[in-house]
Amino acid sequence: MNASFLKMLFEKNTKCADCPSPSEIVSFADGVISLLFPAFDKKTFETFAEFESHVDQLKAKLHMLLARNPERSEQSQEVADRFFEALPHIHELLQEDVQAMFEGDPAAKSTTEIIRSYPGFYAVAAYRIAHCLSDLQVELIPRIISELAHGKTGIDIHPKAEIGRHFCIDHGTGVVIGETAHIGDHVKIYQGVTLGGLSVAKDDAEKKRHPTIEDHVVLYAGATILGGHTIVGHHSIVGGNVWLTRSVPPNTKVYYKAALTNNDGETDIIEFKS
Repeated sequence: MNASFLKMLFEKNTKCADCPSPSEIVSFADGVISLLFPAFDKKTFETFAEFESHVDQLKAKLHMLLARNPERSEQSQEVADRFFEALPHIHELLQEDVQAMFEGDPAAKSTTEIIRSYPGFYAVAAYRIAHCLSDLQVELIPRIISELAHGKTGIDIHPKAEIGRHFCIDHGTGVVIGETAHIGDHVKIYQGVTLGGLSVAKDDAEKKRHPTIEDHVVLYAGATILGGHTIVGHHSIVGGNVWLTRSVPPNTKVYYKAALTNNDGETDIIEFKS
C-alpha cells in the first residue's frame, strides 16, 4: 500500500476513534431489556439504592453513547432523560407483546420461557427500544440495535416502522418489516413474512413504500406484501406464500388455491374470500 492511501485510512481512523462500537450499543439495549424483564438476564440487587444506581449507570451509558455519536451529541443528556422517561410505556407495550406471544403459541409453557428464549420477543423488544430512540431523532444507534437483533434472530424490523399493541411474531426467521410499514393492534406474523416495497429507487426514499396492516390480522408463513398503497384490512387472514401487491378489504381471507388449467399440470390462482 502506498503512503497516501495509508494516510487516508489513518485520518478516517482518527475521525472515528471515539465512535461507539456495536458491542457497546447492544450491551446497552440488552441492559434495558433485562432491566424491564429480569428473567431475560437475571441480576441480583441487595437494596433499592443499589438498583437505582444500576439504572443511573444505564442512563449514563446511553448519555455516553449519544455524546460519542456523530449526531445529536449536543442534546445527549436531554435525549437520555427522555428515553428513560419513556421506559414505563415501552414496558407496557412489551408486556402486551409477551402476552400476545404466550396466547398465540400452544407450545409456550410460560411467559418466562418467551422472555428467555423466544427470538420473536428479543426482536420486538429491540425494536421497541430502537423505535423510541428513532422518535427522539437518533439515527445511527437505532439502526445498529435493529441490525444486531436481525443478526441474532433472523428478524429484520426497521426502527422507523410503526407497530401497534399486542404484537406477536411466531418463529420469526426471515421476517422483514420495512421502514414505512404500519402495523395495527393484535397482529400476528409467522416466519418468512415480508412487508416490503415495490421499488428500491432512491427517489422514493421520502415516500411511504411499505404496506399497512390493520388490526387483528394474521399473516401466515412466507406471505409477501408489497407497496406503500397496499392495505390489508382489519380481521383479515393472508395465507402462506401469498404474493400481494394490492389492497384487500376487511374480514377477507387471501390464499392460493390449486387449479387444473391444462394437460401440463397445475397453476396456482389467488382467491379472496370474505
